[in-house]
Amino acid sequence: MQDYQLGAMETRFADLIWAHAPVSSGELVKLCAAEFKWKKSTTYTMLRRLCERGIFQNQGGVVSALLSKAEFQAVQSERFVEEHFGGSLPQFLAAFTALEKLSDAEIEELQRLIDQHRGGSSC
Repeated sequence: MQDYQLGAMETRFADLIWAHAPVSSGELVKLCAAEFKWKKSTTYTMLRRLCERGIFQNQGGVVSALLSKAEFQAVQSERFVEEHFGGSLPQFLAAFTALEKLSDAEIEELQRLIDQHRGGSSC
């Protein structure tokens, strides 16, 4: 499994790319200068790191996502549940709801997701 773990600044940088992708590398440099006060070299160093991890690519001066933000979050969530709960989603949910109960809307949304994955439908 790829190393998709990101630090705080890497996450902010990735969010910036996802919000603008596909984006020219020159435009990305300008966005990072405005958003983070980064120099061109800092932007390219950070971009290289995330490209090496297989999250983004920079081809022909155009930066694009190899993983959507939703796909990235799914991988991160799966890894978290695996590392901290032995891969057990029920154990994760039990821990998550131990201190604060789910709202009716959250329960309905979870039930909808379960039904979707079963191939059923909720009415």
